[in-house]
Amino acid sequence: LRPSEDELKAILQHAISGNHVFISAMSIGDNLLDTFRLKQQYNDMFEDSLTVNIYDPGSGDTARFQYPGMKLDGYFSGMDSAVTNILGRNEHGQPNFVKFSYQGGGSVFIHYAPLAFSNFFLLHKDNKKYYDLALSVIPDSVSMVMWDDYFRRHIDGQDLGNRAGFSKLKMFLQDEVLRWAFWLAILLFAIVYLFESKRKQRIVPQVPQLRNTSLDFVKTIGRLYYQRKDNKNLATKMVTQFLGQVRARYNLQTAHLSDEFIDKLAFKSGYSSTVVGDIIGDIKRIEEAQVVTDEELLAFNDKIDSFISNNKP
Repeated sequence: LRPSEDELKAILQHAISGNHVFISAMSIGDNLLDTFRLKQQYNDMFEDSLTVNIYDPGSGDTARFQYPGMKLDGYFSGMDSAVTNILGRNEHGQPNFVKFSYQGGGSVFIHYAPLAFSNFFLLHKDNKKYYDLALSVIPDSVSMVMWDDYFRRHIDGQDLGNRAGFSKLKMFLQDEVLRWAFWLAILLFAIVYLFESKRKQRIVPQVPQLRNTSLDFVKTIGRLYYQRKDNKNLATKMVTQFLGQVRARYNLQTAHLSDEFIDKLAFKSGYSSTVVGDIIGDIKRIEEAQVVTDEELLAFNDKIDSFISNNKP
């Protein structure tokens, strides 16, 4: 509620004439506060649980009401105790509901926790009693109550809905808390843009495909043995490698290369017993021979290579 000077005079004249003005707002204009010698202070709008206390004329005590939602309230941090009558306080005992009386019988009530009149608050437990107590300050002699939405659409005497060139950002910046938050956010984005715009993305290096180095190692060792003409040693190692793959791939024991072993390997590999028996026969001859010729070595290599490459698990 931010009235212009003319609007403020109209409000005061209405009260001076013997009427009662009840104001409940989250943000109140400085000219109205200065008129009643008040200073306002906002609570943290993101705090939880709104708590309000109000005087109960029936019991002569203070009644306390709570709601587990956002606070969005404030309090009066300064006032003239000679003309101010405190009717309600927040959970910290700070005044948030005050009354000013005029000699003509009129009065002005200023309430600083408007969410206490929302459905969310009033429908929680027995909070409706807060509404009853807050409005019970209006005298019984009042015969007509006027609900006025004027200041929801006007600020500083200007119509927010029809005024040409009205900026919603201006409404946002008129609140001190929101104004600070807005400019801090703008400053943060400017800093981020300033630093990020100077960064250059480095070229992602191309990672070469990994090679099978173990296979290269085997080929190198094989060529070494072959060049040294150590065919017997090389053939023995080929036999060891072949039998190791048979154990791993077909789950067969290779300690005894019997006819039963040949039949099992032929069954599991899909080769005939003749092909398998030929390879096993070469293995036995290599183990018993003192010398292995180049032709025998190459022939044995072709047989086991053909067997392994055509029988994948």
